[in-house]
Amino acid sequence: MKAALEFVTSMEFWRMAVLWAFYLLISYWKLFLQPNSNSNSRPSNSSPWTSPSGFRPVCVITGATSGLGAAAAHALSARGFFVVLVGRSSHLLAKTIMDIKTQNENVHLKAFEVDVASFHSLLQFKASLQQWLSNSEMHPSIQLLINNAGILATSSRLTSQGYDQMMATNYLSAFSLSKLLLPLLRNSPVPSRIVNVTSFTHRSDPGVVETNIMREVPSCLSGLAFIVLKLLGLLQSPEIGVSSILDAALSPPETSGVYYFGGKGRTVDSSVLSYNAKLGEELWDASTHLFLESQLASKETFTSE
Repeated sequence: MKAALEFVTSMEFWRMAVLWAFYLLISYWKLFLQPNSNSNSRPSNSSPWTSPSGFRPVCVITGATSGLGAAAAHALSARGFFVVLVGRSSHLLAKTIMDIKTQNENVHLKAFEVDVASFHSLLQFKASLQQWLSNSEMHPSIQLLINNAGILATSSRLTSQGYDQMMATNYLSAFSLSKLLLPLLRNSPVPSRIVNVTSFTHRSDPGVVETNIMREVPSCLSGLAFIVLKLLGLLQSPEIGVSSILDAALSPPETSGVYYFGGKGRTVDSSVLSYNAKLGEELWDASTHLFLESQLASKETFTSE
């Protein structure tokens, strides 16, 4: 009970739990007001883009060992993608692959152990991914990057590079990985795409999904939240919540900058703030500065090693 009281009075609770819930309800309200509009995108049960004969598209998914990431890996591997699973735990990666292959032994999967909050780890992953692609018989490119990894930290803590853990995981990792893998995306013989789930291009918001993202939240609070959300009819399983991610991933190649929400190909307008060009430019410049700063620091580490 003490831990619960400390959490509800913390900035992290108000920043993520309250504000996130508020904006989520706004998205549901928008969906309610226009249930049939903006739903002309390809449905999530469709096939991937048309590919050259014998070409198997490669999809990289972060946070792939549980929840929405694992559900996306299940769905996209069944649709013919060679799915690259990225996660922090080698044990959970192996378990996820076993679970997927139990349902379909003919899928194509590859796992990489990566700490997305560490730029050094992201650089190592890029090198390992490029080496794996060059050693394989596939085209040395990727067609789909799904930035799904995210955490809800209940306390403020810093990464080894001095960044806020939640910001590094939920935003900087998506920005950095997108920048690092951009050459592989541009090298694709077919249209490629980046889907950002937890942060911000082609955005997918799965809504309220029962995952372990609240594992740090006191169990009495997380349990109560799930009960209330279930009574409101908002709580989804990962297998259902993943539909908006698949909508974004499998939508027509010409579609870009769309905010997918609610599944069934439906979209809603994102917040007014997201259309602020000046703020967007400032965010991009600040993110690029942090990216270059991290890249320089990591290169110095590699050199010293």
